[in-house]
Amino acid sequence: MSAVNRAADAADHVLRLSMDAKATVKVGPFSRGGKARVPVAAADHDFRPDATVTPVGILLPALDELSLYAVTSRVTSDCLVDCLTRWWERVRGRFSHVTTLVINLDNGPENHSHRTQFMHRLVQFAQRYGLTVQLAYYPPYHSKYNPVERCWGVLERHWNGTLLDSVDTALRFAATMTWKGRRAAVELVAGPYRRGVRLSKPAMAAVEAQLARLPQLETWFVVIGDPATAAWDA
Repeated sequence: MSAVNRAADAADHVLRLSMDAKATVKVGPFSRGGKARVPVAAADHDFRPDATVTPVGILLPALDELSLYAVTSRVTSDCLVDCLTRWWERVRGRFSHVTTLVINLDNGPENHSHRTQFMHRLVQFAQRYGLTVQLAYYPPYHSKYNPVERCWGVLERHWNGTLLDSVDTALRFAATMTWKGRRAAVELVAGPYRRGVRLSKPAMAAVEAQLARLPQLETWFVVIGDPATAAWDA
């Protein structure tokens, strides 16, 4: 993994990003622990929440640039690729020279490399923007090394002690968080998203034909597009 990341960061035409979702946060008059500068009255039990927010983060490790997507629906394969699409639409004008995205990921249930809908949507994404997309997964029990994971502790410390009594409040506090001295870009993603979307075997076979998997590490390193441009061959 470290060799792949170094190769990606050294190549002018490659942009590396780290992507993951944080644990879901309940929205309502709930105590979250931590300290606040003013007294905060909160419920002493976590009753049924008014809403939930799941932060999805996209971090550019080489630039210390963080984008947060506050998801109020389920975080599904479609949701994750929609967040990726929103991010790329916002930043791609700055990266017109980039032909390959290397994405650091955890091998979670909605984004692993054999999740049919996730891979289907990524193939569509790569084709739409004329990109090669290279997936580089951290193995089980090593997700803490995914760079965006380091941002979640900062976010949690930032809004601990705050009464996140509405989605707007959660968004406002997330928008004041800084990572390496820079404010995060924050967007609301409302959905809705449905779980359990899967491709049939023939449809997935067509998707699989668009993929190149690294021999002996087929689950962990995948290229969508031209395999000759893979960062491990750079």
